[in-house]
Amino acid sequence: MRSARLKRFTYHRSMTSTSLHLPLAVPLKQDATIIGLVGLAHASSHFAHLLLAPLFPVFMTEFGLSYAELGLLMTTFFVVSGLGQASAGFAVDRLGARPLLFVALGIFVLACGAASLVTGYAGLVGVAALAGLGNAIFHPVDFTILNQRVSAPRLGHAFSAHGLTGYLGWAAAPVFLVTLSSLYNWRTAYLAAAVMYVGILVWLILQRDKLSTQVAVQHADVGAEHSMAFMKLPVVWWCFAFFLFSTMTLAVVQSFSVSILKAMHGVSFEAATLTLTAYMLCGAVGIFVGGFVAARTGHSDRVVAMSMAVAAVLLALCGTGLLGATGTMVVLAGTGFAVGIGGPSRDMMIKNATPQGATGRVYGLVYSGLDTGFALSPFVFGVFMDRGWYGATLFGAAAVLLLSVVAALGVGQRTARSRR
Repeated sequence: MRSARLKRFTYHRSMTSTSLHLPLAVPLKQDATIIGLVGLAHASSHFAHLLLAPLFPVFMTEFGLSYAELGLLMTTFFVVSGLGQASAGFAVDRLGARPLLFVALGIFVLACGAASLVTGYAGLVGVAALAGLGNAIFHPVDFTILNQRVSAPRLGHAFSAHGLTGYLGWAAAPVFLVTLSSLYNWRTAYLAAAVMYVGILVWLILQRDKLSTQVAVQHADVGAEHSMAFMKLPVVWWCFAFFLFSTMTLAVVQSFSVSILKAMHGVSFEAATLTLTAYMLCGAVGIFVGGFVAARTGHSDRVVAMSMAVAAVLLALCGTGLLGATGTMVVLAGTGFAVGIGGPSRDMMIKNATPQGATGRVYGLVYSGLDTGFALSPFVFGVFMDRGWYGATLFGAAAVLLLSVVAALGVGQRTARSRR
């Protein structure tokens, strides 16, 4: 049934040398250049995730805002991003990835410019929504370019580099914004960010020939209903569930790990923050190693399930409180490595589950699960934190991560079944 659906799609080649699976003789330099350009774009999107958060203390002083109001800014960002991402995939399949990438970077320029001019909370909400809209475009764009332009043997490494650059974007935003704010002022910091995005946009325009992709063209007898046919595939929703559950756990670590370490073990704010940084760095190392794992295994779903299961056990150990302050900090950082190992295989798993001709739509939908997880998790586990259930918060995060293991195995089973 699935193959019958896919036969309705034809493709118009926007460049003669491009295909969904490039030949093995593709030069390393060509693949590396494409991977680097997409990585730069991905880093810029993760930078936008933290466009506002590092300066929350400034906004509290400047505009008299509460923590609840500040939290709503992040919720606004991820709700807009999640809704927009599910829709952006359709546009990527119809218009191509490259023009949408340029639009997204232009939106980030506008968001940074608007941030430099805000005079109150309403303006910040507008910036959050604008940045979320720009962010919505990136995952469908990135993975469409990588899947079409990078040779198959190097896709595992491409996904690894993609994940690494995302972590670098997260790491760069606080340093960039806080440093410039301390040297000058926060409005100048946002103007500098706008200039940075202009520079990235100009560079990618200059390299635009390496970012072109095939455009899906439907026959006249294929209606809008068929373009939604991929949503009837159970494997797509299993992919969505995986991103939802795994991201909810990541959001717990990012949002509450510092407070949990201080409350459970009395560690200093600096030491707790350093542990979160170590988690991110270990995650980056795990992603690097995971790229080699993804390139050498044909069972990406099993790699993902195993790495997430190990991470869930480590989180649960942290939740017991039996490891002490130092042990908990070390094991929590190690959790990042376990999760990172599965990152490139996760992206390979989604690729294998994606029907031909629907790359943008599928990636847009399933990656909106990531935004949904980021939006929901602070509300769900914030209740635990407000009641002082610090260990239970980590147990809950571990339990949710185990659900992502079930989802990963479900993706693998349904992908294998569809190929029989």
